[in-house]
Amino acid sequence: MPYLIYPIIAFIIAQGTKVLLKNKRLKKHFHWRDIFAYSDMPSGHTATVTALVTIIGLRDGVFAASFAISFVFMMIVITDAIGLRNYLGQHGKTLNILVKDLKEDDFLDNSYPKQLEQIGHTPLQVLIGGIIGISISCIGWYLGF
Repeated sequence: MPYLIYPIIAFIIAQGTKVLLKNKRLKKHFHWRDIFAYSDMPSGHTATVTALVTIIGLRDGVFAASFAISFVFMMIVITDAIGLRNYLGQHGKTLNILVKDLKEDDFLDNSYPKQLEQIGHTPLQVLIGGIIGISISCIGWYLGF
């Protein structure tokens, strides 16, 4: 069960921290949708996959096929969190500017929702998420849970 429990704990800690920091910074109230929000500090996706990779490495060894598969999966998730989602955020920003610039066209303003502009992570946010994930699995492993 540690293969499932540690990543879930890492996700809860990372996303909980994210919600607390964001709500404190913006001085707003908690909303359930904030738990699954994109971007901000730390990366919950990274915390989850690094916790999984770490516990597989500790339990099965770094030469196991399960470790190799989870490591490749982790690299895809981290690359996506930093690169692809930042690129998508740039597209969202550009689309929002284009719709805003077409002021005379009420159809565009009313028919197209505002696109998310910040859905990716910075390398620091990913690093902190990774530290959370690795820490949770190491603590659980060394405590024998």
